[in-house]
Amino acid sequence: QNVKVDRVACPWLIKSFIDPQAEFVFVREDELLEKARLEDATPSDATRFPEVRLNHRGERCTFEAILEDYGLNNPALHRLGLIVRGADVQGQEQAAPESLGLRAIAQGFALSAGTDEEQLAYEFPIYDALLAYVREQLRAESRGSTG
Repeated sequence: QNVKVDRVACPWLIKSFIDPQAEFVFVREDELLEKARLEDATPSDATRFPEVRLNHRGERCTFEAILEDYGLNNPALHRLGLIVRGADVQGQEQAAPESLGLRAIAQGFALSAGTDEEQLAYEFPIYDALLAYVREQLRAESRGSTG
């Protein structure tokens, strides 16, 4: 529960590129493993539990773990992963210049939205827009221009 950056970005990634029918249940961290077992669900983004497979790995965030585990090799998604990492992981802000803006947006939604589910609904379009932005940046770089 208490979604911010990675806990919004990961459901967006899963619904957009892995399983459009996926459902997400948000629980207190101390209930996570038991609830996942009862629901036959995949727990994620709980760094306190080393047995959670979809988790931060070293300096990388859960979004990047999902990219790796599900073989999502799209360069735009990997660039987006850097933005998410920089926004989510303290000390990784330099991962991408857009990270601090995404962190501010996520914190604003956390303060103004109601439930975690509402935050997903409000923030998914942000990730759609960021992906479009990143794709255009990559196209411009491939043409030799950043403008």
